[in-house]
Amino acid sequence: APDQPSAPPAIASQRGGCGVAGGRMTDTRRRVKVYTLNEDRQWDDRGTGHVSSCYVERLKGMSLLVRAESDGSLLLESKINPNTAYQKQQDTLIVWSEAENYDLALSFQEKAGCDEIWEKICQVQGKDPSVDITQDLVDESEEERFDDMSSPGLELPSCELSRLEEIAELVASSLPSPLRREKLALALENEGYIKKLLEIFHVCEDLENIEGLHHLYEIIKGIFLLNRTALFEVMFSEECIMDVIGCLEYDPSLSQSRKHREFLTKTAKFKEVIPISDPELKQKIHQTYRVQYIQDMVLPTPSVFEENMLSTLHSFIFFNKVEIVGMLQEDEKFLTDLFAQLTDEATDEEKRQELVNFLKEFCAFSQTLQPQNRDAFFKTLSNMGILPALEVILGMDDAQVRSAATDIFSYLVEYNPSMVREFVMQEAQQNDDDILLINLIIEHMICDTDPELGGAVLLMGLLRTLVDPENMLATANKTEKTEFLGFFYKHCMHVLTAPLLANTTEDKPSKDDFQTAQLLALILELLTFCVEHHTYHIKNYIINKDILRRVLVLMASKHAFLALCALRFKRKIIGLKDEFYNRYIMKSFLFEPVVKAFLNNGSRYNLMNSAIIEMFEFIRVEDIKSLTAHVIENYWKALEDVDYVQTFKGLKLRFEQQRERQDNPKLDSMRSILRNHRYRRDARTLEDEEEMWFNTDEDDMEDGEAVVPPSDKPKNDEDIMDPISKFMERKKLKESEEKEVLLKTNLSGRQSPSFKLSFSSGTKSNLTSQSSASNLPGSPGSPGSPGSPGSPGSVSKSTSQMAAITTK
Repeated sequence: APDQPSAPPAIASQRGGCGVAGGRMTDTRRRVKVYTLNEDRQWDDRGTGHVSSCYVERLKGMSLLVRAESDGSLLLESKINPNTAYQKQQDTLIVWSEAENYDLALSFQEKAGCDEIWEKICQVQGKDPSVDITQDLVDESEEERFDDMSSPGLELPSCELSRLEEIAELVASSLPSPLRREKLALALENEGYIKKLLEIFHVCEDLENIEGLHHLYEIIKGIFLLNRTALFEVMFSEECIMDVIGCLEYDPSLSQSRKHREFLTKTAKFKEVIPISDPELKQKIHQTYRVQYIQDMVLPTPSVFEENMLSTLHSFIFFNKVEIVGMLQEDEKFLTDLFAQLTDEATDEEKRQELVNFLKEFCAFSQTLQPQNRDAFFKTLSNMGILPALEVILGMDDAQVRSAATDIFSYLVEYNPSMVREFVMQEAQQNDDDILLINLIIEHMICDTDPELGGAVLLMGLLRTLVDPENMLATANKTEKTEFLGFFYKHCMHVLTAPLLANTTEDKPSKDDFQTAQLLALILELLTFCVEHHTYHIKNYIINKDILRRVLVLMASKHAFLALCALRFKRKIIGLKDEFYNRYIMKSFLFEPVVKAFLNNGSRYNLMNSAIIEMFEFIRVEDIKSLTAHVIENYWKALEDVDYVQTFKGLKLRFEQQRERQDNPKLDSMRSILRNHRYRRDARTLEDEEEMWFNTDEDDMEDGEAVVPPSDKPKNDEDIMDPISKFMERKKLKESEEKEVLLKTNLSGRQSPSFKLSFSSGTKSNLTSQSSASNLPGSPGSPGSPGSPGSPGSVSKSTSQMAAITTK
């Protein structure tokens, strides 16, 4: 049964009642754990409480109630339905399906309590309490039901060699009918039939009677599909289990029998790395290993139909594992000896490897525990000193031992990262940086010899969990995030970035093989995560150590995935829109490697091309003024010929608008006057006027008049409009080549498909050409172009966007 409670609690209910008794009682028979079966076919612990049965008015029937022993809250309220199949397993378990795909189990501390509740269930359903299952599992035809019910029980043929074929046919014919399966199972239990079959198995093997062995295979396989705990307990007993495995070696569909018993007795060796004194525990370990072997290796892969018929086998293994972990956890001498030998320098390498593998298997078994039990399990290991032990093991030369230790470390990090963080911060006060647990993990990641870096990927995931602020605790007295990140950047970050800094001393990576590139990509992935989730720690580190410049050296790598990792790192920094980062980027001219990579990529339409364009588009859309000016002033000549997207021309336009505002402060003041005119207008009116301004045709603006509705035109507007008139005239002279095309543009914003905006002259566009340019989301056939000129719906949308941008 799952995790038997040790201390007698205050019992909740009186016999047969629903109320909670006030007094403290020593009777523990009603104490239970409630389990539900999840999607992965694993049992989830829903809590410990006390079970009772009584009539519930709301449910209109007798019901099972479980109240939590901690606070008396209702853990379970389940009506005992007359047609639900309840199943009793292992004397202390009751299992049933509440609804489709929702299985429940009650695990009792004592057999007496299980029997009491089982009697109540059988009483409601009108069943004999001696049965282990109360109902058919699927509907049958009325005729078949009547035929089966009319017969008192199933009569098995006598267990003889000559009648094996008859027995095999009987078992096969009973499987489709739940009622016949029930009767067959009862007959097999009552007559001790399985042991008789196994005696015949020995006879068949001695006589080399292959036909008889094939029949026995079918019979034993059919008994497994009966899904009965009582039968499993017989089959998996010490005296029977190897003969059962022997029967399953003779599969009729195979030309040769399998050698499962030979493997289990000769190849698979049970090693007691620490002597186990409890014979019951030792027997349970042997049984669980063999039953797991039967499930995984001996039984054929079940069909969808058979999968459901083996649920009891899954449960049998699950609860066995829970018991093993619980029994080992309670044996303090065993665990003390284990950790003492692990860390003892006198322990030889082979012995240490066995100890570490045992501890790894022990932790793997703990994954079957429910959250509460798993908490207690890891707390026990922590108190025993598992983290200092791992630190010693990870410092050893044996690669297999280190690999197993890494797996154990992963269980600890996934269970409780705060526990690991607290330990490493404490040890930093006593030890050098080189032997800190986290630095050992980073070194193993860097030195992973696997060409695919499988171990490094696992370790990087663990580091990411440890530095993730989302799972860090914050209390009134201390903030784990502040303390741990301060520790990490002081003691560990230099170890993590060492391979990156060592490989980027020149203009291109000094080592550019695949394995190095994979490692650097992993490091960049973690640094990118830090940029996103850490604030001033990573900012100070990047700026002080000039990390971004070193990262951008990797843009010259021959491995596209590594170059994209470097670009993604920079994109994450730009995405923060932090002027500290922006000043650092401009001061060190850190767009140069990106522009160089863009030009080297040429006309290829690939991920590199799209990612670089997206970064510049982000700068344009978000109107990051400092970066816009920096890019245009330093890299415009290299980018001005890129016309298959409007990103760079849009950046240039942004830049010119900024400069115009700086050169003509009256222009800004005029807009301010228009916005703050004595007539108060709502935001929609203002947007409409801006649309009018930018959609006005050249013909309407030739005399330099501003387009303002008559009612809103200021009385003394000649002074205000003077700068605009001069501005328009200056532009017209420089854009004379385009005027003929622009005159064709009408108020609706439609344009000639042959229109091409030119930025060749010093100051590139007037207000009218801004409107036209805004109608150009892309050119036909260009990569990443959202539409071609004149596409439906593109004009008004893009014009509106440009109007909003220009008047910022």
